[in-house]
Amino acid sequence: MIDRRRVRHSFHRQALEYDAHAAVQKRVVERFLQILDDGEGSPARILDVGAGTGLLARQLADRHPAALLSCVDLAPGMAATARQRLDSRAVVAVADAEHLPFADASFDCVVSTSTFQWLTTLDAAFAEAWRVLAPGGLFAFALFGHGTFHELKSSYRSALAAVGREDEDRTQRFFTEAEARAALARTGFGVRRLCVEDEVEWHPDVPAFLRSVKRVGAGNASPLRGRGLAERRVMVEMMRVYGERYGGARGIPATYTVVYGVGIKPKKGS
Repeated sequence: MIDRRRVRHSFHRQALEYDAHAAVQKRVVERFLQILDDGEGSPARILDVGAGTGLLARQLADRHPAALLSCVDLAPGMAATARQRLDSRAVVAVADAEHLPFADASFDCVVSTSTFQWLTTLDAAFAEAWRVLAPGGLFAFALFGHGTFHELKSSYRSALAAVGREDEDRTQRFFTEAEARAALARTGFGVRRLCVEDEVEWHPDVPAFLRSVKRVGAGNASPLRGRGLAERRVMVEMMRVYGERYGGARGIPATYTVVYGVGIKPKKGS
């Protein structure tokens, strides 16, 4: 279970540092825009859910200067940073992806990157995207999926097993491509595209990787919450296993598995 209050606080606190450390998230935005260009057209009303510091929204504003652009983010600090970046080019609000503050059929396009992995299920957020989309509208997302941080998860589980604590795995569970497809279908979206791609980030060592995760506010994705001698021993063992199992001349890899999806809300009668 993901603690949404903790997620909100963590991203709020790291808003000013986020852009300096979000290298993978920036690459995801670039790839997302390439995929979106395949069938986006020229939407008149766009909503960015989980807009963060406005990285995606800024590019959407440049590409569609005549569009009415709205952004929401759960973290007040992120929303404030996005508001500064976008100036008067977008309306920015603090809001939850599962409870959007907009009327039905308010948008022609709803987008989201690097956000939905922070939800316990996809259904509520997908249903909200459906609700605020006009018939024929486009719903496009990129989320970190199953396979993300597999090196960390495998090493942590090995460390837990070494001390007889196999049942205490606290690493984050990520959605699979199949779960994203099923959530789209349950909501009623027609699937235009669904694919999975990996982004690999390299770090000098495991502590550097864990620090980078915290600096973008993504502490829930790593097992850093425990304290005390027993937990420190597990973490030391995890870092040893990680380095021995995956380390090399380039340092240690951290894999982000990205699920990209594009859905269409059918027009009435179709």
